[in-house]
Amino acid sequence: MASYRQVLREAKERLYAAGQGEQAAQLLMLELANLEAHNLYMEYDEEVPQDLLEAFEAGIRRMEQGEPLGHVLGFEWFYGYRFKVNSDVLIPRPETEELVANILAAYDECFDGQDVDVIDVGTGSGAIAIALRKEEAHLQVTASDISEQAVAVARKNAADNAADVTFLTGDMLEPFIEAGIRCDILVSNPPYIPVHEQMEHSVVDFEPHVALFGGEDGLKFYREIFANAHRVIKEKAILAFEMGYDQGERLRALAKEHFPDARVEIIKDLSGKNRMLFVYHNL
Repeated sequence: MASYRQVLREAKERLYAAGQGEQAAQLLMLELANLEAHNLYMEYDEEVPQDLLEAFEAGIRRMEQGEPLGHVLGFEWFYGYRFKVNSDVLIPRPETEELVANILAAYDECFDGQDVDVIDVGTGSGAIAIALRKEEAHLQVTASDISEQAVAVARKNAADNAADVTFLTGDMLEPFIEAGIRCDILVSNPPYIPVHEQMEHSVVDFEPHVALFGGEDGLKFYREIFANAHRVIKEKAILAFEMGYDQGERLRALAKEHFPDARVEIIKDLSGKNRMLFVYHNL
């Protein structure tokens, strides 16, 4: 009979041959078996139960076809919280956890201990909005998405994580403007991939294009937000964005065009790539 070691080795080889991340095999096994990594190592030579083996095999087959691990499991972990994901929302990425961490640090620097209003534009699964609300009780968070299906997923995730977040449906800043909502912190991880850029088929085939592509140069939605930000931000405000690693200087120029006196910071992610843009307006 097959041991965990044998099953995992074969699965990793299959995923590697299919051009997929072989580490996903171990993550799938850990989740399906509900094991911590160190427990799995202790049981490496134990036999894999038949029902677990069948579920694991079905998941590996799907991933061989390019389906993301999050879709196979039906969820993704983000900032220590579990989020339902499906083809209606972008799977939350680890680098976006760094955006959340930097927003919390900026809150401490600028508003420490104050109740502040946050809006999250293009919330998708609700990961950023929900993580911010869970991590800092002083943040009152309202989030929006143009996709009704995405908002439905985000509402479910908020309920599952007992997070008090308000969700609106609409295009970019329009629902906030219509509702007369103003914020101390505006956050967005908008679609920022140029429309002609080559993407892995596991992303293009399985994740919503409305959440990926940002026009010819990838900056379409940043332009929309900057052009209308004055209608939703308060006198003192932070604007925080995730961005493509090569978009920093163009976005800095765009920010300075609309907020000439603001402090603008480009922040690197843990791998050293420019990944976040922070604008401090009157702060």
